[in-house]
Amino acid sequence: MTSRTINASVAVIGGGVVGAAILHTLAHRGVDAVLLEGDTDLAYSASGTNSGVLHTGFDSTAGQLETELILRSAKLRPEVLEALNIPVLHAGAELVPQRDEDNEVIRALFENATANGVEVHLRESDGALLVPGESVTDPVAYTLGLARSAEAAGGRIELQARVTGIDQSADGLTLHLADGGVVTTRVAINSAGLHADDVARLVGDDSFEIYPRKGEFFVFELPERKTLDHIILPVPTKRTKGVLVFPTLDGRVVAGPTAVDGEDKNDWSVRPTARGEILDKAVVQFPALRGLDPVAAYAGLRPAGRDVNYVIGSSPACENLINVAAIRSTGLSASLGIAAYVADLLPGLGIETTEQKPTTPIENVEAGGLWWQRTADRYSASI
Repeated sequence: MTSRTINASVAVIGGGVVGAAILHTLAHRGVDAVLLEGDTDLAYSASGTNSGVLHTGFDSTAGQLETELILRSAKLRPEVLEALNIPVLHAGAELVPQRDEDNEVIRALFENATANGVEVHLRESDGALLVPGESVTDPVAYTLGLARSAEAAGGRIELQARVTGIDQSADGLTLHLADGGVVTTRVAINSAGLHADDVARLVGDDSFEIYPRKGEFFVFELPERKTLDHIILPVPTKRTKGVLVFPTLDGRVVAGPTAVDGEDKNDWSVRPTARGEILDKAVVQFPALRGLDPVAAYAGLRPAGRDVNYVIGSSPACENLINVAAIRSTGLSASLGIAAYVADLLPGLGIETTEQKPTTPIENVEAGGLWWQRTADRYSASI
């Protein structure tokens, strides 16, 4: 088999939702770009194992880069979703206080959302915070839609193209692939998720470290074909947003995630104790789950940064390698904003871009079945 030889102005490393969004944005700004994904398809790993909830940024801390990019993405998303024909359930969300101290947290969230320009309301009857802009999508279909639209606009995608080495020269970078292939490029964008630190190490960059934060989910079917018509968000703590209960596009209900810090980037198992940890909290918010057995379970590994969050910019060891790392839990929601931010960095590295063109329409994106089942089947998640 002949090894691949690829040349592109920009190489995007990693085919999750962030990498796909970056390729999509670059292709629509006239940049010659290729996406390199080490797996057999896009949107495995964190991008195919999350909640599918598109957050508005109502609870994001003002002044942080993460918040800026979530809000930027929210403005870009409607046009893109329409062009890609991606299914979206505009369910809205509510946070219902369960304890007296929750009222203070909810009031602070209301003020935070208002400062971020996100529409929220306080329900007089129980003091719940209502967030009408929160929605649910199929994260795999979303990722694949971005990728297919990017290809239609001139972007390229190479699967089973794991980067194992990076050489620097005056002309740019040479990326070496696991299969012996070579990619020559002027700029590489490291959006490798859980393995972004491994890619950074290839140029001697040890400025950040990624560890897996496991989030486990359980899928339920309500009796008598009932369903849930909105997203139920818990009142958050400093460490986690807590256990969500939300509807899926196919009429099921999901509860999760957990937040378990680990070391093994290949451990996609659902822990035996996870069911109790989730259900004990979920039934408080949604009593209809009490006594039900889940029909499926899956786990996602979020690429958490060790004491860092949203590391985006040129590597201190290699200017032509842009790190897009430690996008812990909001990659789906912020992906378009991240992509636009990264594209704005390229002219400073000698890559010319044009004005953003309208999204190339795509019809009938095939996600390979139910997105949560896709990964549960792959990793044999059990209940």
